[in-house]
Amino acid sequence: MSEIFTQFGSSVATLMFLYTMYQNYFPNQLRNQIKRYSKKFTSFFYPYIQITFNEFEGDSWFERSKAFSSIERYLGKNSSSQAKRLKARVLRESEVVVLSMDDYEEVNDEFEGVKLWWASSQIPPNRQSISFYPREDEKRFFTLTFHKKHRKVVTESYLKHVLDEGKEIAVQQRQRKLFTNNKSEGGGYGRRRLWSHVMFNHPASFNTLAMEATKKKEIIDDLETFSRSKEYYGKIGKAWKRGYLLFGPPGTGKSTMIAAMANFLKYDVYDLELTAVKDNTELRRLLIDTSSKSIIVIEDIDCSLDLTGQREKKKMEKKKGDSGEKKDEDKSKVEKELKKDEDKKGSEVTLSGLLNCIDGLWSTCGEERIFVFTTNYVEKLDPALIRRGRMDKHIELSYCCFESFKVLAKNYWNLDSHELFPTIEKLLEETKMTPADVAENLMPKSSDDNGDTCLERLIKGFDIVKEEARLKAEEEKKEKAEEEERLKAEKEKEEEEKLKAEKEKEEEEKKKQENGVASPNDVKENGHVSEK
Repeated sequence: MSEIFTQFGSSVATLMFLYTMYQNYFPNQLRNQIKRYSKKFTSFFYPYIQITFNEFEGDSWFERSKAFSSIERYLGKNSSSQAKRLKARVLRESEVVVLSMDDYEEVNDEFEGVKLWWASSQIPPNRQSISFYPREDEKRFFTLTFHKKHRKVVTESYLKHVLDEGKEIAVQQRQRKLFTNNKSEGGGYGRRRLWSHVMFNHPASFNTLAMEATKKKEIIDDLETFSRSKEYYGKIGKAWKRGYLLFGPPGTGKSTMIAAMANFLKYDVYDLELTAVKDNTELRRLLIDTSSKSIIVIEDIDCSLDLTGQREKKKMEKKKGDSGEKKDEDKSKVEKELKKDEDKKGSEVTLSGLLNCIDGLWSTCGEERIFVFTTNYVEKLDPALIRRGRMDKHIELSYCCFESFKVLAKNYWNLDSHELFPTIEKLLEETKMTPADVAENLMPKSSDDNGDTCLERLIKGFDIVKEEARLKAEEEKKEKAEEEERLKAEKEKEEEEKLKAEKEKEEEEKKKQENGVASPNDVKENGHVSEK
């Protein structure tokens, strides 16, 4: 045995030495030719064919291969009894453990008497050293091996069977998810994971949503029509998408509305944080990486980014051009603001880039998607962003009305009527209270609370809201009076300075006349200057 091991070690060392010499001293072109012809030579004796399915296809750096996803599900269902190493995940809604084949594992499959072999592999990232650029993810792929005499069966029947069954498994195991985009890390665009997710389990529905019944039915009908209109959108030549603008004061239920829409349609939700997006190119990558049957949400879009920055820049440039008579410090301030905008250029999402993604050529890279923008101040948004065709349906979520209150009373205390309802109805007409404030007052705060005590607390809450509204109105009135007083003082100061300048000009002309120097008016009228 010792002699055998000695010979084996010597052989391995010789092979390593020869391989090192081959790597170091053979030119790349020669090595490529050797590799090419060696493959051709072995193909005469090797009777098997291999098909590789990459996670990201060659020309698609953005979108994950649908074939790879279907194969992954198919093998996950059929590999648990064969593979020695498995990956496990739990379906939260059903509490079922789903097993799938781990990397570098192999399983067998059989189809119509044909034996096939599947292998899962990955290629590690090339960049191993310290770098300022983000590290790329590993490149995963599946390899299918079969005898060449079964080529027709595999290519025409088996692969279609695998993809179809993978799609069916996806429908059976579908778990709706809530996604958020990962923050960009420096320059470069490695193939990193663009989205992170958790399971979407929000309990909101249109039945529990505090809203007028007519408006609620209108929204439900619109969503149902959209979900069944694939052929119609193709017929009229539009991308199968729809835009919703939800606007209204804080606490009126905009986020709850989004959750109710997602639960009604059974869509995933992508919460897009624009401040974490580096530029327009990354924004396109993010939107292309979203799946169909999804709602893409940008909440508080008026606060996310200055999407009207280019327009503001033009205004400031015009302001700079018209400020010849202003003081030097005003000019330098405008120039400083312009320079600040120039520094930000190329590192922010622009209005043009956002519009191109939701309504331009890139908007067709996906189907059955709903874009939802929310804002507390719709008047701050650029008209180009919210016009029809981009935000197709505008939904105002306002203060709580009596019909909305009845929904909340039913949700919280199962009350359809109560002796305090008429009083609350009158107070709702007189006072602006958001559904969030109403719900907070109806929420039990102790084990002794019941429907009666919570309704009484709500009535007291109206007094608090009225007092806050009164104090706010007084504060606004005071601020308005102070602003008017300030403007008045500035106007008086300007008039005083103007009169002072005119008086100084008159005195200067008078002094020149006394010294025998003609005024500019005399020069203009007489055409000459009198000599002293």
